[in-house]
Amino acid sequence: MILTIGKARTFDKVLPPPFFGAFDAEKIAFLPYNAIQEVFYQNDFNWNVAPSNHETKEFKQVYDKVKTTIENETLLFYYQKDDSELREFIKTNFVVGKFGLTKTRIDKNNFITIYNKWLAAVKPTIAVNWEVARSVGIIDGDFFLADLLAADNETLREKLYVVLRKNHYELDRTVNEIGLFNSSKTSFTDKQVAHTQFWNRYERPPQEQYWEYIINRRDLLVPQDVRERKGSFFTPQIWVELSQEYLAKVLGEDWQDEYYIWDCAAGTGNLLAGLTNKYNIWASTLDRQDVDVMKDRIQNGTNLLESHVFQFDFLNDDFKKLPKSLQEIINSPEKRKKLVVYINPPYAEHGNRTTIGATGKHKSKVATTSKVYDSFNPIVGTATRELFAQFFLRVYKEMPDVRLASFCTVKFVNSQNFSKFRQYFKAKYEKGFMCKANSFDNVKGQFPISFLIWDLSAKNEIVKIDVDMIEETPVSKTKPLQKSFYAMEKINSISNWLRKFYDKKGEKIGYIILPGVDMQQQGGVYFTSEPTESDIKQHKTALITKNNVIPMAIYLAVRHAVKHTWLNNQDQFLYPHDAWQQDVEFQNNCLAFSLFYGKNMISAAHTINHWLPFTEYEINAKEKFASNFMSQFMAGKLKYDNKEALFEATMSLPQAPLIFSDEAQTVFATGKLLWIYYHKQPNCNSNASFYDIKVYFQGRNAAGKMNNKSTDETYNELIGNLREALQVLGEKIAEKVYEHGFLKR
Repeated sequence: MILTIGKARTFDKVLPPPFFGAFDAEKIAFLPYNAIQEVFYQNDFNWNVAPSNHETKEFKQVYDKVKTTIENETLLFYYQKDDSELREFIKTNFVVGKFGLTKTRIDKNNFITIYNKWLAAVKPTIAVNWEVARSVGIIDGDFFLADLLAADNETLREKLYVVLRKNHYELDRTVNEIGLFNSSKTSFTDKQVAHTQFWNRYERPPQEQYWEYIINRRDLLVPQDVRERKGSFFTPQIWVELSQEYLAKVLGEDWQDEYYIWDCAAGTGNLLAGLTNKYNIWASTLDRQDVDVMKDRIQNGTNLLESHVFQFDFLNDDFKKLPKSLQEIINSPEKRKKLVVYINPPYAEHGNRTTIGATGKHKSKVATTSKVYDSFNPIVGTATRELFAQFFLRVYKEMPDVRLASFCTVKFVNSQNFSKFRQYFKAKYEKGFMCKANSFDNVKGQFPISFLIWDLSAKNEIVKIDVDMIEETPVSKTKPLQKSFYAMEKINSISNWLRKFYDKKGEKIGYIILPGVDMQQQGGVYFTSEPTESDIKQHKTALITKNNVIPMAIYLAVRHAVKHTWLNNQDQFLYPHDAWQQDVEFQNNCLAFSLFYGKNMISAAHTINHWLPFTEYEINAKEKFASNFMSQFMAGKLKYDNKEALFEATMSLPQAPLIFSDEAQTVFATGKLLWIYYHKQPNCNSNASFYDIKVYFQGRNAAGKMNNKSTDETYNELIGNLREALQVLGEKIAEKVYEHGFLKR
């Protein structure tokens, strides 16, 4: 192109364009015209050679002259992966009358997007074995920070763990015994071409007002599994501020001057933002890189002392490695009472029966390779699978009279898996709040994260705690509502209630699948004709027989009638009060609900379908049903199929037709219309269950999963009406769930 333009000497006749451009089928490159315009004014150069001949002396002379410029200043875009950036580049730079190049500016809103592009374009060209590097705690995000906070390929913040030095990186810089710097170095595998082309498109560094934020959010550049293991999670500023307000309510307005504070899972130290007395604050973290980030922030105004920021593996290192100033506090009974361990610890867990059943493997051994795990697993059992619990246990054992102020889930208060933990960990609960987990970055789950303050000097048994519910952000100034959490060993679970109705003698009509008894496992409760091998191995099944239909229906309805929200995610289902036994309408409503709810996955494909809620005549079936059990059961026409009375009198098989509420009758009426429509289909199965009917109309995708909708609009309308009726019935049952004590508010 240069030879063509030089031969035609267009620059003598018209104003030159801002850019040269070259493209092929997958990419386009731009080069500022002024970067090579001096080439056209060479003396004694033969411009009359054929530009297409790459073997001429002139071609090679121009190529040698502009090669470095092209490599260093070209702006390269790929049509597909850089589509939006290419459009923006054209929009901002190809403007009549505009002079100069406008590059994409980087700020706190787009630096993660640019990081993800950097991962694909630049990271593969850095001479690092990333698998080995990751095993020793080196992450690519630190190299990106070195690039981002640079000008003329020189990192501007010296305290970062990795810095860019023109054409190579330096990392792990330390001062040796004679006062000289030691460091590791690495360069590029492609002579820095990809690195140069990538950063040509962006304005580096970002405006200085964003530097502190970007460095503080190093956690966003840490891979998810590493973040879970090491606790590299950023606590949103709104919850940092609120947690410090709660500490002031418990410890007094002058608590920062009267108490010492240690964040032993500090990450980049954002939980300590807003604290004023730097002489009373210590921050430790597992990663050397995070220490460097904190020390860089100190150089730029963060209110911490460098000598109080240090690398420390809280689950493995001996306390003798702590700074002497902190050791003096921990070793003094009087001073220790004034120590607040203030943390947002990591939450990874080793694995559970669900994980193992699904994959045959444990999750990574992130929680089973520490000294704390080895010490406490024989004492508290499965609770040690969770890293946050390991932090609590070491604090409790080695600093037994401090204040523990921590973000965490509430499962250690109310989960069955933490029964042994609660037998060991005894403390006085003082105050706390809970907020939505998805208000934290990259957390999608609908569950509560709590901030709880405990006085470990008072060895109180954990029975119940009341926590303020914060549903709005920013936080409302009105007095928050409270939610109570109860230790499971002090209350009986719904599992013990259902066990009373297990029946191995009656005729089998299905199975119920029984996962854990908390709300977050709600989706795992269903009826089926054939349980999976995994469910059988994990003892998660119970037989449904012709003798125990009502209690099984109650269990299914109770587990699903209350909508799962972030507030009730960890609520436990309980052994009910006796009043449910006289509440016949409640029992019958639960039966109606279970017959038509989506978690009734009984199928005639596996066995005889005993769950047909109508007679052949009601729906004009084409053939006689293989079983009329359910319609006869509801009509009160059956007797026990064994001589022994299985339940209390109130639970005997009905001897008169069941009476249903108006809401349940609406469910039956809308359900009947669906059955009638199905039985009009030319290839219908007379014994089809509710689940079979849905499969017939909705079909399955390539993965075998049932589609969400059908192409049959009549069916869509009928199933929609049925679901609306079920929702109304579910709301009526939900009121009784609390009234009868299956759940506590």
